[in-house]
Amino acid sequence: MCFSATANFVGSAALGAIGVVTLTKVKHRRELLFATLPTLFAVHQIMEGFVWLGLDGILSPAVAHDMGAAFMLYAQGILPFLVPLSVLLFEADAKSRKRMRPFAALGLATTLYTLWALTAYPTQVYIRGNSIVYSNQGTGYAVLGVAYVITTCGSLFVSKIRPMVVFGVANLVILLGVLAFKQYAYTSLWCAYAAAASVIILVYFWRSSADRPFVYAHPL
Repeated sequence: MCFSATANFVGSAALGAIGVVTLTKVKHRRELLFATLPTLFAVHQIMEGFVWLGLDGILSPAVAHDMGAAFMLYAQGILPFLVPLSVLLFEADAKSRKRMRPFAALGLATTLYTLWALTAYPTQVYIRGNSIVYSNQGTGYAVLGVAYVITTCGSLFVSKIRPMVVFGVANLVILLGVLAFKQYAYTSLWCAYAAAASVIILVYFWRSSADRPFVYAHPL
């Protein structure tokens, strides 16, 4: 994925299949948001496929800009809140969910600032080194990057559900690898490989079918 329109569309189809199967394993409404992540990643990869078509001249430049903005909206704007919220809802007991609240709060703050920045500053989308670069002056701060890692990976680390920790470790390793070798395209590359890691979510829902749903005895 993330190296051509074809790769994105093929990858999206595979992720879509993973997402559909994962959703069939949901047994409680609290599981739904986390189980939806593979499907959302599939839609996300479709967006980038259209970005490629716009940048390659097959579609109009306006398509590349609009789909690029939508891609960044999800990757940088929504995901930092979506991940900790989905884990918070999934956790089985009130104590575990309470540990997730600071991550969700930080994620919400990150999301609100990023959404403002994406509307206040122009977004540039272009090809460099066979990858797509998404650049916005308002989102390029190191502090924001740290907050992003804490919300999208850190919340998974403190979960009581072991496969979520594994998913978090995989995402962090991928993120650090991308930053080390291709930092300028981290938004595109990390999202693609994080999407591929969604198979961990499918495996968890498949194998844990006998252990779910949890007994959600306490409110949020």
